[in-house]
Formats: sequence, C-alpha cells, structure tokens
Amino acid sequence: MGRPNVGKSSFINALMEEERTIVTNIAGTTRDAIDLRFTKFGYDILLVDTAGLRKKSKEKEDVEFYSVLRSVRAIERADVCVLILDAEQGFEAQDMAIFSLAVNNHKAIVIVVNKWDLVEKTNQTTGYFTDYIQLKLAPFSDVPIIFTSVHERQRVLKVLETAIHVYNNRKQKIPTSKLNDIMLPIIEGNPPPAIKSRYVKIKYLTQLPTPFPAIAVFCSHPQYVQESYKRFMENKMRENFDLTGTPIEIYFRQK
Repeated sequence: MGRPNVGKSSFINALMEEERTIVTNIAGTTRDAIDLRFTKFGYDILLVDTAGLRKKSKEKEDVEFYSVLRSVRAIERADVCVLILDAEQGFEAQDMAIFSLAVNNHKAIVIVVNKWDLVEKTNQTTGYFTDYIQLKLAPFSDVPIIFTSVHERQRVLKVLETAIHVYNNRKQKIPTSKLNDIMLPIIEGNPPPAIKSRYVKIKYLTQLPTPFPAIAVFCSHPQYVQESYKRFMENKMRENFDLTGTPIEIYFRQK
C-alpha cells in the first residue's frame, strides 16, 4: 500500500521476478487491487497490489474513487500491510493517514523506503531517516523500516522475510502464566496512580482470542486508568515480548 507512483507494482514485479503488473511513470496506473500468489522459497503467500491512495480532495474521477475503495477493502482483509514510501518525498501526511488506516484495522506493518538509490547519502542518512519516521509514528514506533531500491532489486527479499516475521508476531499467543509472571512484577513496581483517592489494583492479565494481540487486564476501578498508564503497559509489553510491527490493544476490565 502507499501513495501513487511510489513503486508498489515495481516491488511486486521484482519479488515475482517477472512483469506481472503494469508499471509506468504515470501515477494511478494501477486501478484495482490485484491478487498474485507467491509460492517460492517454500512460501505460499497471497500478494495484493493496491491502487495508490491519495488525498480525498484529489479523487476527481468515479473510477479512482472505487479504486481507492477497493484498496481500503484489501487492507481490511490483509494480515500484513507493506507501506511503501518514496525516499525522495519522505514521510508525508498521506503516508501517515495510510499507516493509521492499517493500525486502526490491527494489521501487522512493514515500512519500505523505496528509491533509496536516488538519495544522496552519508553514513548517518539511514539512521536519521529511521529516527524521523519513528518520531512521526509515535507512540507506535516499533515498526520495521527497510530501505530498498526496487529498480536495483536491493533488499526486496528482506521485505518478504520481515513481513513473515511481523505476521508471526501478530498471530502469537502468549500463555497466561508467562504473561502474568513477567508483567505483574512490573505493575507492582509501577502501579497506576490513584485518582480521586481511588487505587487501581491489577489482579491478572490474559490474552484475548482475537486475530491480533489484545490483552485484558482485570482490575479494580478500570475507569480510573489513564491513557498514559496504558501506553506504559504497552511499552513494557513490547520490551518483554516480540511484538515488532504489530499493533496491540490493552483493555482494562472490572474484576
């Protein structure tokens, strides 16, 4: 997924090692979400090449409106979303909107900075660009960022390997005993602050049976748990479990 003309179709062709999708310099060539099956290296993956997503104000034609609609539907049914950026244009507001669409649908995410061969670089350029993107993504900055040149076929397979890694992170099931053994001591050392003389006592945690990582935290007075403490718990979850590239949800419930 990504804005028009960032290299989505070229990436698919490079991965498939054949011209399976039409590539031109004209933005908006891909009008529909195209399904392609990838069965190399022991994998069996359905790749979906989506139409570029641009700002609503620029959706002038009915055809383009339905192209965008089909792209959104493709994101909704995906397991992993690969967000492709244009290295020369950077991370723009529309990229953030597309990223948020994937996050809100609880999809695993990999960010690909394409056309990296066209950027003048020093030893610090990659680190600077990575920090810049992570700052934009905060608080969910635990997302893999890969710098590619589809034209030069650089790090194309690395994207596939990383997509599989975040897919496995998204579907993992953490045993309740392990979850509590790790998280309860952290919570006891950093309990939620008291609000209106009400102390929140967290009893235990368990993972819910959802397609993405969702944690139910059973406690007293869940209505007094602030958003900042929820972010604290998410950060500790990411420190102790491999949740790279996947959004997680934490729900506080009355015990």
